[in-house]
Amino acid sequence: MSDSVLRTSANLKSPEFEKNTRRIIDLLTKIKNEEEQIRQGGGAKAVESQHKKGRLTARERIAKLIDPGSYFFELGIYAAFEMYDEWGGAPCAGTVTGLARVCGRTFMLIANDATVKAGAFFTMTAKKVIRAQNIAIENRIPAIYLVDSAGVFLPLQEDVFPDTDDFGRVFRNNAVMSAMGIPQITAIMGMCVAGGAYLPVMCDHILMTEGSGLFLAGPALVQAAIGQKTSAEDLGGAKMHAQISGTVDFREPDEDACIARIRALVDKIGAPDPSLFSHVKSRAPLYSGDDIYGIFSSDPGKQYDMREIIARVVDASEFEEYRAEYGETLLCGYARIGGWAVGIVANQKKHVQTLARGSDQKRIEFGGVIYTESAEKAARFILDCNQNRIPLVFLHDVNGFMVGKDAEWSGIIRAGAKMVNAVANSVVPKITVICGGSFGAGNYAMCGKAYDPRFMLAWPTARFAVMSGDAAASTLAEIKLKQLERKGKKVDEKQKKELVESVRATYEQQTDPRYAAARLWVDAIIDPAHTRDALIWALEAAALNPEIREFKTGVLQT
Repeated sequence: MSDSVLRTSANLKSPEFEKNTRRIIDLLTKIKNEEEQIRQGGGAKAVESQHKKGRLTARERIAKLIDPGSYFFELGIYAAFEMYDEWGGAPCAGTVTGLARVCGRTFMLIANDATVKAGAFFTMTAKKVIRAQNIAIENRIPAIYLVDSAGVFLPLQEDVFPDTDDFGRVFRNNAVMSAMGIPQITAIMGMCVAGGAYLPVMCDHILMTEGSGLFLAGPALVQAAIGQKTSAEDLGGAKMHAQISGTVDFREPDEDACIARIRALVDKIGAPDPSLFSHVKSRAPLYSGDDIYGIFSSDPGKQYDMREIIARVVDASEFEEYRAEYGETLLCGYARIGGWAVGIVANQKKHVQTLARGSDQKRIEFGGVIYTESAEKAARFILDCNQNRIPLVFLHDVNGFMVGKDAEWSGIIRAGAKMVNAVANSVVPKITVICGGSFGAGNYAMCGKAYDPRFMLAWPTARFAVMSGDAAASTLAEIKLKQLERKGKKVDEKQKKELVESVRATYEQQTDPRYAAARLWVDAIIDPAHTRDALIWALEAAALNPEIREFKTGVLQT
């Protein structure tokens, strides 16, 4: 084997390996059970009601639409998780989004779930649809909308209607996508009311099933507004829009016929432009992805070798490591994933022994911490990937940047700014996977949400916030104690302990990946063993965009 091949030294039978495996399996089991509950939408009665109308649910429609035997890579399943309890909840934010293959082509699917409040738009519903559209825009992914929605959820209209990332942005995105030449197909398979009626009409192809309705105002509102009495069918039924208004392109007798028509239209869409990125035949890693369960440790006090993770993600376990002996707490290197060339920037969780900057004195650098040398190396590597049109993959398990006198004297702020500048101005696709911790400015430098990754993925072990839970809990508890003391209240040791634990519990909940996924800070929580599959989906989607703007960094602090 060549030196490029990562060799494993993982002990698959050690107690530590088994302990790590059990912990991740437990987390995964909980998440998979919750996801299955979320997939029930509004529940059995709501599903039955949908079926009685002769309509399928959103997930049933998707299952029939995508290629037989293919996989639906769902995004945003945790959207609105544990939110809107006062309104009975909004599982999956009342809409299903994700990537799928239709007639062999990759599509973004956006389907209203009419079993959840009749498919009405909550705040998070609008944000979820907009996030799906933004992914389609960034990556030039054609979109299919399966519409079955009552429009804005009126009790929360002030949070859904007016802002730049609210309901109206959906239709703005429709127009932008059309102008960019991104194909959009809409099928109205239920109600399409009020402002939501603009979505289908702003797409390239409009299909409508019998029994569906498309109108700016329903019969009751029309009567209240202008005193006119009319039936839903006469006002905005499929026959009227096909024969009189001329709004729909295809009137279909039922959902099966509608789905068949969508596939027939997709089959005739022109081929995408060739990708700018290097792609060859995919090769499987030498080691099983399941090993990741035992190799990875989410215990902040434990070390592991991130190269072992990379070896189970990249093609043939080959990794051309860049400046391997310099700035060793960040791993940078070239590889292929699913045949696609990538540059990988990953936090190394092993402590390393090195020489102090400008000295022959030995020192220990802590794993998961970004030092001046590692920040400079990563910045230079990111510039190189942009120069050579190589997509970037970031693997997070970062505590932050090094602090202290030695770090400040070495220019850690300048080096960190250089890395952040390179990430912020990067023009090649960026894909982020949060494996463990992602704290403070380390999150920014490693292409956190604020730095526009094309896809933001997280493991169940992910934690991200301004600082780790213990540090934050102690700091916040100390602040609260001083506030109580200033008010003349005495707090005994038991009360102090209870206060610290209460703060820690709240903080831990907010750093949980499900909390982040509920707010769309991450696109999906993925099984660590399936990281490679998720990255291949993301890379294939990113490759659909044939345009890269000119790369400029602005002023670098050198």
